[in-house]
Amino acid sequence: MTPITSIITINDLFRRVSAAANPRAILWQDEFGHWQPVSSDQIYQRVRALAQAFLGWGVQKGDRIALVSENRWEWAVTDFATLGIGAVDVPIYPTLTGEQMAALISDAGCQIAVVSTRLQFDKLNAVRGQTSLERILIMDSAVPVEGAIAFRDVVAEADARGSERDPVFDALVRSVEPKDLATLIYTSGTTGEPKGVMLTHGNIASNQNLAAADFSFNSTDACISFLPLSHITARALDYVMYFSGAQVAYCSQFDKLPQAMREIRPTVFVGVPRVYEKIRQEVERRAALSLVKKRMLAWAVGVGVRHRDAVYGGQTPGSPLWKLAHKLVYGKVNEAFGGRVKTFVSGGAPLGLDTARWFASVGIAVWEGYGLTETSPVIALNTPVSQRMGSVGQALPNVELRTAADGELLVRGPAVFSGYWKKPEVNAECFDEEGWFRTGDIARLDGDGFLYITDRKKELLKTSGGKLVAPQPIENKLKTNLLVAQAALVGDRHKFVCALLSPNFAALEEWARQHGVEATSRAELVRDDRVQTLYGEIVQQVNGSLANFETLKRFRVVAEEWTLDSGELTPSMKLKRRVIMERYAGEIDALYADEATAHAG
Repeated sequence: MTPITSIITINDLFRRVSAAANPRAILWQDEFGHWQPVSSDQIYQRVRALAQAFLGWGVQKGDRIALVSENRWEWAVTDFATLGIGAVDVPIYPTLTGEQMAALISDAGCQIAVVSTRLQFDKLNAVRGQTSLERILIMDSAVPVEGAIAFRDVVAEADARGSERDPVFDALVRSVEPKDLATLIYTSGTTGEPKGVMLTHGNIASNQNLAAADFSFNSTDACISFLPLSHITARALDYVMYFSGAQVAYCSQFDKLPQAMREIRPTVFVGVPRVYEKIRQEVERRAALSLVKKRMLAWAVGVGVRHRDAVYGGQTPGSPLWKLAHKLVYGKVNEAFGGRVKTFVSGGAPLGLDTARWFASVGIAVWEGYGLTETSPVIALNTPVSQRMGSVGQALPNVELRTAADGELLVRGPAVFSGYWKKPEVNAECFDEEGWFRTGDIARLDGDGFLYITDRKKELLKTSGGKLVAPQPIENKLKTNLLVAQAALVGDRHKFVCALLSPNFAALEEWARQHGVEATSRAELVRDDRVQTLYGEIVQQVNGSLANFETLKRFRVVAEEWTLDSGELTPSMKLKRRVIMERYAGEIDALYADEATAHAG
């Protein structure tokens, strides 16, 4: 078979993967924690078996199938099987409640759902009456579940078929066209209600052909799939790896990631900014436990600062001091990622210039990219060939960019989606009369075509004095401190800007022990005068780098660490500002209680 060097549908990607003769195309962990391989032939046969089951249940081209699962090999098989027969998959975050799932499944009109665990089945089965679901498949099926179909039973005989191919199935796979709808992805709703993004095969394929062109990934590469596959960034990465013939290892639980990195030792690592921030904070936390280690880290970072531009440009500094710092410190930071990563990429949210500089100062170039679910996803990306720290890179060759009069970034190209599912009014608003998609992000382009994202247009704070404040860059500055896990700026239509700070409690509680601060609860801890002084110093330090109208006049340290599970963060670890504003309305009101007489300058 002639190798497929470019694709026009995701099915072309499946054809390439299944023809690769790779005995270890996928790795997954069994119940004992052992990594088990899935070969190219096994991928083909399991996809074929599931696809034939779907057809037997009456699934037709364009029908929607819900997919509720953590990252695992069955996710990929379900995805390929659904798309292979021209159906449309609807990936849903397994962290959602049953009611939330039912709303999306009902909106999409799904009659079949594939879920990972008994927990997910129970959540969905309890609200089944609110949907049109006729069948639910469950991946974990050691014990039969009443009302569910065992995924393993459907693919039980698949592996025995070896390398044989089914010409009828193959013809069906090839019959799917670029214009056909591939997936319906519901946005996570940072500022509004979720909307179903309609992406065609052609949208995603056009992005795949160019997004990783400068990285030259191949069969010697490996990555760990741990970011939620219901998010387009993670899914697009897996597609890139499959297309390159690289190995994909599925990590279904985030807390298993450190062990997975030690065992898989990936060559490619893609994370959202919060992953990089947490790794930096953990390095600094451990160093802080020993005065010698703290001084050594500070010395090594100081050495690295002088060479970070070379590191970011893909060079290995020849300085003896840098080499010594690498041996003593930088190499140990790299070991946190498995020790073999050649390519680090950040996406899903702004990385922050301070974080990019810190990693470059410890010998790691993190290539920041930018994209949206609506753009399949990559719009721009820094690469080893072309990069500028602080930017999100240059646009892909098939992407057109321009900015509107108010600074909003407009995008046009084959990867831009066809619209939101059953939302004609919204679609009319998000495209202009020339077909440019309004991204909702404020941006600028420099003279060399590098793109800089300032903030989300809807998230800009406008003070009562008319000044616009972009919260994300300031929040990122706050989060570079070990003691700050998350930060949220407030102040829209107020005289001045304030901040809510969610602590990194592991670091704060360690600091409290070292300084004799005793508290019986987190609420009591954050109210302590010494803790208030500590965070006041952090705020004051950040204020020193801000314009006067941007400075934080007041702050509140909250007693909760914001997480995905507690509802303040999206699966890509971005703030759900609406949730935070509602949850902390009382604290925000208190910050502005005497606003009428307070000095704003």
